[in-house]
Amino acid sequence: MSSPSATDAADGRHRSLLARLGERLTKPTHELEADELRKVSDRHGGTPMCDLQDRQTATVSGTVRAVTLRPRVNVPALVVDLYDGSTTINLVWLGRRTIRGIEPGTYLRATGRVTFTRGMPTIFNPAYEIVPDRGE
Repeated sequence: MSSPSATDAADGRHRSLLARLGERLTKPTHELEADELRKVSDRHGGTPMCDLQDRQTATVSGTVRAVTLRPRVNVPALVVDLYDGSTTINLVWLGRRTIRGIEPGTYLRATGRVTFTRGMPTIFNPAYEIVPDRGE
């Protein structure tokens, strides 16, 4: 039995490169984007949205998917759907109609207490930071 040589190690890297290339060519685009978002979120040290628990204070990061204004009788509510590659969370700012810089496609990091509203993780009035270039 011989020990692996440098050429065997190079072949192993070469195969993994081919495997990664094959994966990129066969995986749907939305799965590739989700994988990339999960990697970026991991770099920021936030909690994966799929692991959030009720009443937990958490920092989450992801891409803004949608921004909507829910008009209420007395108080407007700006709702942002944030996606990190695993699931979506609603960020709700009460009393706000817009927040400059927050629009679909923006990469955002938010911190606050998580609550589940109709089964959807939600953070009301989170502290937030717009992260340029997806944190790169």
